[in-house]
Amino acid sequence: MARPLRFRYAPGRWTEDRVVGQVYRDLDRNLGATRLDPWFRSPEGYAGERFEMDNGDIALFLWNDDEAYWLGNTETPEALWRTEKYSFEHVPADISRWATRELTAQLHEESPWLEPYPHLSWFFLPVFLSKDGRETTRDFFDEHAAGFPDATRAESLEFYESFLRTRALDDWREVMAGKLGTSEYLDLTRMTAAMGELNVGHLLVEAGYEIEPEIDVSTGHAIDYRAEKDGDGVLVEVTRPTPTTDRRAGTPIAAVRDTAATKSDGQLEEHGGGVVLFVDCSSFPDDEWQSIVAEQPEVHHRPAAVFRLRPSGRIEGYTKGSVPLSLPF
Repeated sequence: MARPLRFRYAPGRWTEDRVVGQVYRDLDRNLGATRLDPWFRSPEGYAGERFEMDNGDIALFLWNDDEAYWLGNTETPEALWRTEKYSFEHVPADISRWATRELTAQLHEESPWLEPYPHLSWFFLPVFLSKDGRETTRDFFDEHAAGFPDATRAESLEFYESFLRTRALDDWREVMAGKLGTSEYLDLTRMTAAMGELNVGHLLVEAGYEIEPEIDVSTGHAIDYRAEKDGDGVLVEVTRPTPTTDRRAGTPIAAVRDTAATKSDGQLEEHGGGVVLFVDCSSFPDDEWQSIVAEQPEVHHRPAAVFRLRPSGRIEGYTKGSVPLSLPF
């Protein structure tokens, strides 16, 4: 499975002959390529290239007498194989902005239904245009409402656009967007689990907490979030059960218990306490969720919060143990 889009940095002198000989001809020989002008003006001091391959792949290339930057969802030319890779956030701002404009225009031309959601488009751009995941990641939002049952595409997109517009996760875009995956095979379990982390992020931000994801702890694991308010910080781990129609567990209660047990008997047990477990039941339809709320089953860990979120922003849930967070349920 390929990773989200990243730049390759190639220091050294580049010329027209070198670009043609080592980049364009390599692409054309392997895939069939067309060399075009970029759609937007290149950053000052750089010549810009846009390569479109016969199979639908694209690549961008900026070069001058001192260095070059490559970004593409296609095979990398041999001349760039041993170059260092950098995220959008770790290249010069003008280069990142230019590439973002080019790719966003491409994304919205191919999937115009994403255009009304600019921050969501930006946040997931490294996976929406990744080598292997550019179809599956968009299908997840388009055909599967980002994991919400009985919801429309527009409802789910508006919800996540609203949350991502808070910019609470901007600094961690690459890692958080990357959790959606870049596989050519649609993995609804992994993708909905990734959105479960965003759901908990939304819940915490709405409750007035500042959030930081991917907190390294002494066990060698990374806890999903640290939520902080008034100088007090709380560690939060997220799990998301799948509904009974998609798993062996025969009842919604068993689905919640089994999924929570996997998390609590492994990572949280090794950590030895001090973490709030959030069980996101947003994948469950109304009838299955109502059976969970009626019984309020234990989840093998305390403190814990079991909740269900709808794209309208409505949140229902219950807690087990003394949860050191102010929650809307």
